[in-house]
Amino acid sequence: MNQDGKTAYSPDELKEFEDILRSKVAVAKEELMSLKETLSKKNDSGTDFTASTSKLLEDGADTLERESLSQLAARQQKFIINLENALVRIKNGTYGVCVDTGKLISKERLRAVPHTMHSIEAKLAKK
Repeated sequence: MNQDGKTAYSPDELKEFEDILRSKVAVAKEELMSLKETLSKKNDSGTDFTASTSKLLEDGADTLERESLSQLAARQQKFIINLENALVRIKNGTYGVCVDTGKLISKERLRAVPHTMHSIEAKLAKK
């Protein structure tokens, strides 16, 4: 329950959050696709096996960049899953309710982090 005594958001409020989430999912999926394309291009290059020192340094830098891109892609995939899970919570009526306190998460927090399942109070209490 929040300051207004509400225990859930109205259908109109949920629609606003659903729109925010769908927009973020679309952007996140585009970014993930871009990362995957960049990764596949990185994997295609480097078939020339010359043993020069500069080539070894380039290969090391390429490997580091590929690992970094892979980590970014994995993080992006997790973000998409979290956003999609929030859309499920909207459908099943649990969206916007803190899993720790059972209270409504503030609209400001949900607008900033629409996939969150924790109120700011619960988040700060865990630190």
